Amino acid sequence: MSTVTPHTRDERGSITVWLALASFAMIFLVGLAVDLGGQVHAHERAHDVAAQAARAGGEEVNGGPAIQGTGLTVNPAAARAAAQRYLDQAGVHGTVTVTSNDTITVTVHDNYDPQFLGLIGIHRLDVTGTASAHLVRTLGGSQQ
Repeated sequence: MSTVTPHTRDERGSITVWLALASFAMIFLVGLAVDLGGQVHAHERAHDVAAQAARAGGEEVNGGPAIQGTGLTVNPAAARAAAQRYLDQAGVHGTVTVTSNDTITVTVHDNYDPQFLGLIGIHRLDVTGTASAHLVRTLGGSQQ
């Protein structure tokens, strides 16, 4: 038979509470790492899609002046349409701008749906990727 003296504290179960709190914190940190890694991956994908769309638009060169060697310019309407087609096929939304008739810039707007952050009310993380394609004329391996 054991007796508890007034100076002795019963600490049975205290390690269980500590372990439960520590486990919850670790699960939260792992979930945060997974979701932030997913957001980084979505951002990289948005940038890659923007770069590919800009390249697709950059292929729409005005043929006549390019063949004659008098100038290298992009057909703005055809470049916008080609880049937008690429964005549509990739299933993302974005904007396409043509500047100086030789540069196509594409900005992609997408989002990432978190797996763990939804538990604390964060259901969507927005990502944006921007890339440009610039027409360059080369002759004999050097830029003209």
